[in-house]
Amino acid sequence: MIQPFVLFLLAGLAEIGGGYLIWLSIREGKPLSWGIAGGLTLALYGVIATFQSFPSFGRVYAAYGGVFIILSVLWGWGVDRKTPDLYDWIGAGICMIGVCVMLFAPRQ
Repeated sequence: MIQPFVLFLLAGLAEIGGGYLIWLSIREGKPLSWGIAGGLTLALYGVIATFQSFPSFGRVYAAYGGVFIILSVLWGWGVDRKTPDLYDWIGAGICMIGVCVMLFAPRQ
């Protein structure tokens, strides 16, 4: 249970961090090297995801979507200093319930 959580966390941070570096490079005039580093970080996200033990590519990436939402809210709060409101937290909680249903529902 810990390994999937750590992989989701690392992949999510790579995805958000990579996108953020590209955002800073293009939208906020940071050096091109920041954008290139962001692209490499996004590629790393794709590699990290392959280490998940869940057998379905689609299911794993759908679950990453939910984790991405939670991490994005936290990133915005911690890095951009935009405090999430009640509806941000409710929406993020709903997404995590969906992630748990997709990954841990009993299947045959």
